[in-house]
Amino acid sequence: MRCEMRARRSFNTKRKLCPTSELPVDLSTLAARVGYGGNPEHKRNPGDFGLTPPAAARADKSLCDAVQVSQRAQAVDLLRAGIRRGMISSRGSGSGFPQNVWSLTADGAPLEAQLENTVRGTYHGYPLPKDDPMYETIVREWHRRGDLGGKDV
Repeated sequence: MRCEMRARRSFNTKRKLCPTSELPVDLSTLAARVGYGGNPEHKRNPGDFGLTPPAAARADKSLCDAVQVSQRAQAVDLLRAGIRRGMISSRGSGSGFPQNVWSLTADGAPLEAQLENTVRGTYHGYPLPKDDPMYETIVREWHRRGDLGGKDV
């Protein structure tokens, strides 16, 4: 079964990348606290994510398969790399975890992760469509910011 992605009509306008001057000081500690849950709606192939159902691709969702993210460890690494670079949203959840985290694959595909569990700090992620207003911002800022780790910014 082939699942073609339908174009989105709108994107969440509340998403904003946190300015470097407002980032938490210890990004490495924050990165170490997060986990990856996943969402079957963003998977055609289940990989080793252990989801139920294992895969339930939806035509209106971008698929991780398109950017070769098929292993949980890889998804966790990308999530944590995004945090260490300060690629987090200005919006928090009130739990100490940012609502969104952005990252780039080795091939340069921008990804977005959304907080799905505010207690555990788990996220699910997906590739950003090219028509998403955040697409170019994430690519540009990823290269500009570098790994901020626990350094003062």
